[in-house]
Amino acid sequence: MSSANLTREETVARSAVVAVHAVRVELDVTGAVDAECTGFPTTTTLEFDATAASTWIDFVGEAVHRVTVNGVGRPVEWDGARIRIAGLSSSNEVVVEATAAYSRSGEGLHRFVDPVDGATYLYTQYEPADARRVMACFEQPDMKARHTFSIAAPDGWRVLSNQTAVSSRERDGVQEIEFAPTPPISSYVTAVAAGPYHRVEGEWRRDGQVVPLGVLCRASLAEHLDADEILEVTRQGLDFFTGAFGYDYPWGKYDQVFVPEYNLGAMENPGLVTFTEAYVFRGASTAAQHEGRANTILHEMAHMWFGDLVTMRWWDDLWLKESFADYMGAHAAVAATRFTDAWVTFANRRKAWAYQQDQLPTTHPVVADIPDLEAAKLNFDGITYAKGASVLKQLVAFVGEEAFFEGARRYFAAHAFGSTTLEDLLVQLADVSGRDVRAWSRAWLETTGVSTVSAERGDAGGLVVVQTDPRPHRLSLGLYAFADGRLRRRAAVDLDIADERTEVALPVVPDADLVLANDGDRSYAKVRLDDRSVDAAASGLSTLDDALTRGLVWSALWNAARDGELPAARYLEIVRRHAPAETNIALLTGVLANAAFAVAHYVADSARAAERRAWLETTWQGMTGSAPGGDAQLAWARTLGAASAVDDAHAADLAAILDGSVAAPRGLALDPELRWSWLAALAATGHADEAMADAELARDATASGRTARIQVLASRPEPEVRAAAWDAAWDDTSLTNDHLSATIAGFRAGDRRDLVSRLDAEYFARIRAAWEARSIEIARRLVTGLFPAAESLEPVDAWLAANADAPGALRRLVVEQRDHLARDLRVRAAQRG
Repeated sequence: MSSANLTREETVARSAVVAVHAVRVELDVTGAVDAECTGFPTTTTLEFDATAASTWIDFVGEAVHRVTVNGVGRPVEWDGARIRIAGLSSSNEVVVEATAAYSRSGEGLHRFVDPVDGATYLYTQYEPADARRVMACFEQPDMKARHTFSIAAPDGWRVLSNQTAVSSRERDGVQEIEFAPTPPISSYVTAVAAGPYHRVEGEWRRDGQVVPLGVLCRASLAEHLDADEILEVTRQGLDFFTGAFGYDYPWGKYDQVFVPEYNLGAMENPGLVTFTEAYVFRGASTAAQHEGRANTILHEMAHMWFGDLVTMRWWDDLWLKESFADYMGAHAAVAATRFTDAWVTFANRRKAWAYQQDQLPTTHPVVADIPDLEAAKLNFDGITYAKGASVLKQLVAFVGEEAFFEGARRYFAAHAFGSTTLEDLLVQLADVSGRDVRAWSRAWLETTGVSTVSAERGDAGGLVVVQTDPRPHRLSLGLYAFADGRLRRRAAVDLDIADERTEVALPVVPDADLVLANDGDRSYAKVRLDDRSVDAAASGLSTLDDALTRGLVWSALWNAARDGELPAARYLEIVRRHAPAETNIALLTGVLANAAFAVAHYVADSARAAERRAWLETTWQGMTGSAPGGDAQLAWARTLGAASAVDDAHAADLAAILDGSVAAPRGLALDPELRWSWLAALAATGHADEAMADAELARDATASGRTARIQVLASRPEPEVRAAAWDAAWDDTSLTNDHLSATIAGFRAGDRRDLVSRLDAEYFARIRAAWEARSIEIARRLVTGLFPAAESLEPVDAWLAANADAPGALRRLVVEQRDHLARDLRVRAAQRG
């Protein structure tokens, strides 16, 4: 195992003998504007106590030049990831002078050159362990320190870090800025951003506290930055969390910067939150997109307390920040903003992610066993986020909302600027609520799997609630019947269930056309509908008045389809009938994505061409039949692009709209993203060439345009084009993270197995070497993005058998891809049954 992959045991041993107090980081990024300059000087001074004579400090970069221990120069002992330090005393000052590398993978200090104006932008991304790509550090979350950053950068740039600048001087075209020391924080949430960022300022005030606010993006995106809405949500969130948590916002300022080529949705660096530029809407945007952005803003803000103020000791307890932030994102959106349907989106979208992850062979408890950093990197998944948030929602109901927040307030007061484990939180919740939260934890945080809950109708009209993988649930049984052509709730029965079968103890159970277990989404469980309920949904799903109820029915139908219990064709029939009438845009967006996935993965081979054509016509009618200028019209138009990548019946129509010879449907915003997606579809079916891609780039000569052009060119259905994309993905190390993803997307475009299947064997020959040679972010994109969608499991099973000694994180990815393929094959086979 590489020394870069720190183990839990090693870090426990290190923190037992080292107590770090202060870290000073001096960075010189004045050479960033020179494309030939691959690295930058970095000097780190670490002050710490030690009870051992030696230890190691983490650093990954181009070179380590000098190491000084308590004023004495030491030989440089560096293996590329760890610097050995000897001659320690009880109190120490260690200085490491090194050269770090600019990143193109979004890990460490990422450098981006804007093709619009040639401007250079820098930002850092560290979680879980990439601070060592910028500074020498103790790269583990429990070793918190006060960090002081001093940065030399080109004159005229904005330079930001976690705290405000306390001094600045300019000399010979260079500015040197020093920032105030941070409160004690972990290395992975320190942050730097530098470049000619556009900035909009604001302010938040509450009870005498004044917090400066900043919203930043690249200068070329300034016209698209709707900073007013972002600042409004930010103020609403700070109001809510400060009141709910009873602890003033502790980080001084609150900057939010939208950065290019970002691997995540966002990152909670205290005082300097980074976001993907996908949240800067260059064209038309739906209410669902604005809700999603608000949710992410609030998610990251919750981390200012859960994760930054109080941090998990090791990545086993990642849920202590991510599950809470995921829950709080929805809770705060409903409580404090205009996005009051956030729980509808959560029930239909986030829980779907959790259910999928929880059915993989690699599922794990919310409180996971994380032996090393590679495992930690892959633990940012649907279990840690969405399942954790789902069961926290149950916990809030179990202990009561006021007790939950009072427990949180006590937790922050007891552990501010410290590190914790599960028990530290449970003791507070148990004390304030008087409930057995440890039994709850054992049932929900320390187990794996998802129960399936359904209602079974008895001959005499009674009902029995049946669950697989029994767990304790408190849920509601919704009974719906048709009246005046609409499905309406006739009754709701609250139940506590724990066994495999629970009789509904009512004198009379109203006759119901639709019986919905877990009505109101109070528990974490997949819901199955009985045959009569499926028939009722097929007839009247869109007549249900409540969006959450519709979302739960949509979710139940989708889970049954992906489990092979509801024929894919039946599911698609229901979508075609009711999706055009769906009024909640978040639900509609999710349903359209699921339907497209069903067509691609679950339809029987013999029926796929017909289903593709039917789906294409549905999306065309959805776009042309929707209200002009509405969110639904845009959602259907985007889905039309994906459908057109595998069926060219509307290729001429799309081409005519793109070239202007035919007008776009009235009200449709033909923005750059939509134009590129349609052009990529045309390319995948052989109706767009390089000249068309170049013409589109002339219209949209931006970073997004250049990335989209890569995908379009790689999508052309020619063997030599796909082979070139394949070679570039594996071998062209100059590709940025976004350019690699575009290349992979083009290679996979149109589901053209006839063009790529000959490369299957080469995939399995390459992945282990790629894992060892490339960064984990890049290697993960290669392993998952290029996995063969074969008709047999034999090749992947052979690789797994022959590579039992492969790194655990790599095997996990391959096992998960195998499971996805196995599900596809199994569900397609079930259609023939």
